[in-house]
Parts: sequence; C-alpha cells; structure tokens
Amino acid sequence: MEEPEELGGKDVEFVLPVDSDKKATEFRLFFLAPPHMRTFHLAWLSLFSCFFSTFAIPPLQPIIRDDLNLTDTDIGNAGIASFTSSIFSRLAMGPICDLMGPRVATAMLSLLTALLIFAFSLASSPNDFILLRFLIGFSLANFVSNQFWMSSMFSGNVVGLVNGFAAGWANVGSGATQIFMPLIYSLITSFGVASFTAWRIAFVVPAVFQVVTALMVLAYGQDLPQGNYSSVKMKMRENMSSKEGLFEDLFHGLKNYRGWILGLTYGFCFGVELTVDNVIAQYFYDRFGVNMQVAGTIAACFVFANCFSRPFRGVLSNVMAKRFGMRGRLWSLWIVQSVAALLCILLERTNSLMSSVVVMCAFSVFVQGTSGLTFEVVPFISKRSLGVISGMTGSGGTVGAVVTQLLLFSGSKFSKQTGISLMDLMMFFCTLPISLIYFPQWGGMLCGPNYIHSSSFAEHNYHLLA
Repeated sequence: MEEPEELGGKDVEFVLPVDSDKKATEFRLFFLAPPHMRTFHLAWLSLFSCFFSTFAIPPLQPIIRDDLNLTDTDIGNAGIASFTSSIFSRLAMGPICDLMGPRVATAMLSLLTALLIFAFSLASSPNDFILLRFLIGFSLANFVSNQFWMSSMFSGNVVGLVNGFAAGWANVGSGATQIFMPLIYSLITSFGVASFTAWRIAFVVPAVFQVVTALMVLAYGQDLPQGNYSSVKMKMRENMSSKEGLFEDLFHGLKNYRGWILGLTYGFCFGVELTVDNVIAQYFYDRFGVNMQVAGTIAACFVFANCFSRPFRGVLSNVMAKRFGMRGRLWSLWIVQSVAALLCILLERTNSLMSSVVVMCAFSVFVQGTSGLTFEVVPFISKRSLGVISGMTGSGGTVGAVVTQLLLFSGSKFSKQTGISLMDLMMFFCTLPISLIYFPQWGGMLCGPNYIHSSSFAEHNYHLLA
C-alpha cells in the first residue's frame, strides 16, 4: 500500500500501488477501492447508461414507426441526426474535461440528456422523433470523458487495459437495450396497456437509470487520485493563465496530423459499429422475417462482444508494443481493421440466418477490437493535449457514422445488404492512412525511429509532441 501523502492538510492513502503522479500501476477488476477502482466502476456504469438510453430507440422502432407514421427517410435522417450531435459534443468534451474535470462533465451531460429521454415519450410527429434523436445523441460524448478519466487515474503500463474494459463494458449498454427494451415493452403490454402507449412508458426506465448513475458519479466520483479539479487542478495552474493553457493545448492538438488520421480511422471502425447498432435489428427483422424480440437478441450479440474484444485489444497492443514498439501497435490496428472489412462483405453475402449470425459475431469482435486499438495509440500522440486528441478521435467516430448512415442507409437508394457491402470498402480504404503515422522517437508502420535518443528526451517529446 502506498504511504499516506500530505495534500491540502489531508492524508491521502491508496490501496493500489501508484506511480509518482499517484496513478495506479495495477488494475484489479473486481476491486471497489477508492479512488482508482471506484472511479473505474462509476465511469463505465455511467457510460453504460448513456449507451443504453441512446440505443433504446432502435429495438422498438417497428412500433414507433407505426405510431408516428415514420418513413424510411425519416428513420434514416433520425439516425444521422443522433450521430451528428455527438460529433460536436465529443469534440468539445475533451477541452471541457481539461477545464472542469471528467466527473462534473460526465454527470452534467448525463443529467441533461436524461431529461430528453423522458421527453421522447411525448413525441407525436416525425419531426419530434428526429429532433429528439439529435438531442439525445449528445450523451455519447461521455465516451471521451470516460477515456480521459481513466487516463487520469491509471498509469501508462495499465491504462490501455483499463480503457478497454471501461469502454468495452460501457458499450454493452447498446446491446443490453436491444434485449431489455422489448422485454420492458412486452411486460407493460401484458397489463393490457395499448402498444402505442406502452412504448412511451418504457422510456421512463432508461431515463431513470441515467439519472441514478449521474448522481452516483457526483456523489462518489473523484477527478484525480489526489482529489477533484476544484482542489487539485487549480493549484497546479496557480502560476499560469488557465485560459492561455487551454488555448495552447487546443492549438497543439488541432495541428497534430496524427490526431486527424486516428479520427479518420476511428470514423470507420467505431462509426461503423454505431451504424450497425442502428440498423442491424431491422436488417434481420426485414431480411429473415424474425420477430422483434429475436431481432433484438441477435443485435445484442453484436454488441456483447465488447465484453472481451476491447479488453483483449489492450493485451494485444501491449504484447505487440513490447516486441515491436510503436510499429507493433500500428500494424495491429491496420491488420485487425482490414480483417473486419473482409468480414463485413461476407456478412452481406451470407444467405442463411445462422451463418449470418456467426459472421456478424466475428465481424463485431474485429470491428470493436479496431475501435479499442485506435485508442491504444491516442495516449502517445500528445500528453500535453490528451483531452483535445481524445475529442478529435472520438468525434471522428461519429463523423464516420453520419457519413455511412447518410450515404448508405438513408431512404431507399441502397438496400441494407448493399449498404453493408459498400461499407466494407470504406472501412478498408480508411485504414491506409495509418501507414503515414510516424513518431521521430518511435518510428511508424514502415520504418523505425530516425535518431537515437535518451529516455528523458523521448519523454520530453512525448509531452510536447504536436
């Protein structure tokens, strides 16, 4: 156990071993010890509730479609709207976390969007449906604060694995909702409630869930190992202008070409994942004629792979990095995304229900693994502008989802089968720029570092790299 440290007149004890920044150097998954492990569990559960709420709509879409007289164009536009809002919110969330801390940022966004989930039960027209999906999409920005928060609590030797579990378990929320929302709807109708009223009542559940997790984050969460931003971060910036620091971090992050490439890559792995979350239940419902509950269960299988695919990518990336350095991380990212692209086209060409489910599950493992491997590179782009780079990469995921939804799954231009096939080509071509990522001190996919450096010099460049 780390010895108590004097901070602001209070003794701080840590159950887990920590480094010089008081970040945990070990990850014990089933511990609840404050502040590190308690923060981990609050972070993933809060993000889980956001995914649960945001994707509570697609599994009930056949009923909502009939009640609100939605066309295919309305449904496509609503999907685009839900992703468009999270582009800007994710981009903004990184600097917001730098400014006020991930705890308050996470809780406030969850509370605000929970009100919109309540409001969705009052929707009465296609325009209401599209507008509310746009506003509810803001909640997905909590992914950025989740990853930022873990990087503030855990040391570099374990943060990849921690980020994998935090994001992977949270993403399961979009699969759990595929199972539970139809069950909640069925339970309500079993009491004799009309179907067009039952789906509205069902949305009280995700809204209340999101409020509860937000209040838990406020009550029990902690921004940094030493305390909250109000008592720690401000002391660190006593002798500098916080506004100047924020704008300098923003500038250095935005001019870093590596962040833009990772944003593009993430756009066609996590962006594809979001798009599939939106359309997969209806794809199986329409193509294979299964009922709503079965379609929802199949769709949930796509998401449940997050339980192990994202954590496993942390192990894969670390193993490759130990053997091949940064080149190993980048090659892992490219190979896994290329395999995901091949499985995507195979999904469209598979004609039996069982085979399609098997291919879909394999595809989910690789596309979700790619999402995780992208964020394995993010912390090495710039420690100085970590929040900005995280926001750029995270918003790139939703940009990709908007582009994919707009081009391939809006209206009747393409069938869902054709859309899935074309999506695979987009995934493959967007992996190619990964070969352009190069770090002078670590190298890239195709070549090694261009000079010999000391460890202190490498660390200096890591902080200022832009």
